[in-house]
Amino acid sequence: MVKSYDVVVVGSGSGGQTAAYTLMEYGLSVAVVENSATPGGICALAGCQAKKWYYEATETMARARHLAGKGLIRPPELDWSIIRDQKRAFTEPIPDATRNGLKGSGIDFIAGTAEFKDAATLMVNGAPVQGKYIVLATGAHPMALPFTGAEHLITSSDFLELDRLPPRIVFIGGGFISFEFAHFAARLGPAERVVILEALPRPLGPFDADMVEQLMTASRDEGIEIHTGVDITGVEKNGSGFVVRTGSGETFEADLVVHGAGRAPTIEGLNLEAGQVDYGRRGITVDNTMRTSNPKVFAVGDCAATIQLARVADYEAYVAVKNILAEEEGGSGAVVDYRAVPSILFTYPEYAMVGATEDALKKDGDRYYKNTDRNLSWPTYRRIGMKHAAFKVLVDDNNHVLGAHIISDNAAGLINIFKEAMLDQRSVEDLYWRHVMTPYPSRESDIIYMLKPFFEDDVLARL
Repeated sequence: MVKSYDVVVVGSGSGGQTAAYTLMEYGLSVAVVENSATPGGICALAGCQAKKWYYEATETMARARHLAGKGLIRPPELDWSIIRDQKRAFTEPIPDATRNGLKGSGIDFIAGTAEFKDAATLMVNGAPVQGKYIVLATGAHPMALPFTGAEHLITSSDFLELDRLPPRIVFIGGGFISFEFAHFAARLGPAERVVILEALPRPLGPFDADMVEQLMTASRDEGIEIHTGVDITGVEKNGSGFVVRTGSGETFEADLVVHGAGRAPTIEGLNLEAGQVDYGRRGITVDNTMRTSNPKVFAVGDCAATIQLARVADYEAYVAVKNILAEEEGGSGAVVDYRAVPSILFTYPEYAMVGATEDALKKDGDRYYKNTDRNLSWPTYRRIGMKHAAFKVLVDDNNHVLGAHIISDNAAGLINIFKEAMLDQRSVEDLYWRHVMTPYPSRESDIIYMLKPFFEDDVLARL
């Protein structure tokens, strides 16, 4: 017997759940197919939510170090296993809560692996499941690595489950995971040696080169080694530890080697060809309505060739849902708008960005103006002993924000101010006057110092 639904959602992470619950609320029959024994998605279980348990402690330990000699007599004591247990208290109920929440809302939860039989039919556990529409939200997984001994590496998920941190840790890759988790290791473990190995000339490729250089300096001051242009040829077991070998002959001994080289879309096994769904190395090809090459199939979140961020997955799910509803019930659909998607690295200090990098503007030949400063001496940072704070604001001829980059504590809060300005097309003059009366002194009140140079010769005329 064929099970038929208005919509079949494949994947129970953030984007999949957002799509499923919203469609159900509008009266459509919905099934969620999930092949993991622990449904709920990587963000909640081992990503953005889970890692914040470690980040909060990292921030405290780093700030305590900075405040040494400024009135703080002794550093706080730390127990990694207690942090892990607190994280587990949050994550362990998630799989059951996910299953029960979906079922309790009238959504069918089908445990099993889905693959396309044809353009409208999935095979799950050997049985056909049909959807008038299908939403793919299968997420991503650590990418395969091209050297021998890759099986010795642990994933970021494994890292968060460790009973303790060993003293020597090597991170492979210079992306989000490596930088964030290296800061965890440097502050929360015995940390004799914490190393990041990046194959490219610089790490954190999507971020602004100048700001990455500043973050690298801050990271090195926290005891993190960063090596670029490293060709890793293999990882070997060496007694109770490991040796990472490179093409130059240099070796790195470690007690633990962590995969931090990025994630690949989880699309293998879906038999996308049978579903008439196009895809590439970055994931499933979608248009600005989140439709695939099969107009009845949508893809959202990390499996789509878009932006791998949890809130982006939710946003894309809402866009897909609105277009499904428009087709079913009439009315207008929706298109995605990626103009102002903020990103943040939960290092300490944090690095947040929104919009364009200076490198990208130069490459495209775009005219721009900038205000930037580093190693800020503002009282905001002197009070907490933070010497590696920096910003860069990029504007166009109309003084509209093209991009903003901030290294600071609470960079997440600061970057949202620029995100809203970009979405509302506010000039930096308008942004300045909206924040001149921000409660002082606060991180947010510093925004005006980033903006005033763009029009300081004519401040009163702008009032």
